[in-house]
Amino acid sequence: MLMNVSFRQLQAFREVMRTGSVSEAAKILGRTQPAVSALIANLETELELTLFRRQRGRMEATPEAKFFIGEAEAILNRLTLSTRTMREIGALSKGRLNIACMPAAANMMMPQILAEFLEDRPEVRASLMMRASSVVAEWVSSQQYDIGFAETPSPNPAIETLDFELECVCAVPEGDPLAERQEIDARGLSGKPMAALQEGHPNLIATMAAFNEQKADFVHRFELRTFQPALTLVEKGLCYCVCDPITAAGYVKSRPQPCPVIFRPFRPRVVLSVSIMQPAHRPPSALTTEFAKLLGSELEKLKNAYE
Repeated sequence: MLMNVSFRQLQAFREVMRTGSVSEAAKILGRTQPAVSALIANLETELELTLFRRQRGRMEATPEAKFFIGEAEAILNRLTLSTRTMREIGALSKGRLNIACMPAAANMMMPQILAEFLEDRPEVRASLMMRASSVVAEWVSSQQYDIGFAETPSPNPAIETLDFELECVCAVPEGDPLAERQEIDARGLSGKPMAALQEGHPNLIATMAAFNEQKADFVHRFELRTFQPALTLVEKGLCYCVCDPITAAGYVKSRPQPCPVIFRPFRPRVVLSVSIMQPAHRPPSALTTEFAKLLGSELEKLKNAYE
């Protein structure tokens, strides 16, 4: 038979054990003496044990009560700790955050946002794993990670997404004549050496389409897997680059001013579609929800950063 022992019964039992008096226990608990007596009586009924005998006006603990107090203390301490922990989790000061992130954001933008989020949350643990966008979507759909950030995946009933379209920007060396322009088009880059992503990547395809639209000559001098090394090459004056604004923003924040690379809007538009992803079949924690809000607000800022 399952017992129906309550938290209040255990509290009453502990205070009577400590004080040896029902009236003193009632004062400590802020309850009436009859209420505490009833709690003790009900506890004895549930346990089918006699816990106290009255001796000269005091409550004398039985051997069974002396054994049970250790169990009661352990239960009460555990409940108190669990309550405190859950309050801290609710206040976003404790817990764990598991993030999967595409390379473009994993080295700069995401650590910067994570650092801001965790600055006053020293007891929150975080995991930040960098993987290709397809792997990020796979991890989130299988519920291995609380939140993912990557290029927008194909529709998947196991993933909830918040989608953003970010306009790519043109990176040119500081002091280059093109840096004087308010925006740079494909014609202005015709025949100039370019750093771009590997063959078949959507960004490369879209960039080449923009050049074709303006009948400009696209010279693919440097082929790379991410834009971070491309910006170093631009910095050295070896090439130009049409890169995502996430990499651009991280680069600017990591460099002393004036920045050695200048970023300008690029025309025709080359768009990077990205998504904040969460498992569809598992409710998010309060910590995950709050972090997703911060990430979303930073992406909204990026949409307007280079207009």
